[in-house]
Amino acid sequence: MIIMVMDGQGGGIGAEIIKGLRNELDIGLEILALGTNSSATSRMMKAGANKGATGENAIVITSQRVDIIMGPLSIIISNSMMGEVTPRMTESICSSNARKILIPLTQENVRIIGISREPLPHLVGQAIKILKGDASYV
Repeated sequence: MIIMVMDGQGGGIGAEIIKGLRNELDIGLEILALGTNSSATSRMMKAGANKGATGENAIVITSQRVDIIMGPLSIIISNSMMGEVTPRMTESICSSNARKILIPLTQENVRIIGISREPLPHLVGQAIKILKGDASYV
């Protein structure tokens, strides 16, 4: 199984996801860190990703070659993260056949109704439970 974790800005959400994946599902897991900038990629690599790449083209190409895409909700909102997430990135992620597991955090002017406000570690834990609960992905 190949999991792409995408993040931007400081890469903190992506790093937290990767740490959680390594703690819960490390066996046979290939984690690819895809950052919208080099700082985000570097932080996710330090958290335990197998490989990392930065920028629009890397995200577009990789999103078509993975089984699962994880990251904050902002990765499917064009021009989010202060413009770091391009329309081309969001189009490739949304059109990818990969399963998407998104953390409902965003700094954008977007509110998702029905989502409780929980700390990031709790949200990451829930995302990993979803991944573990689907036998076809683990």
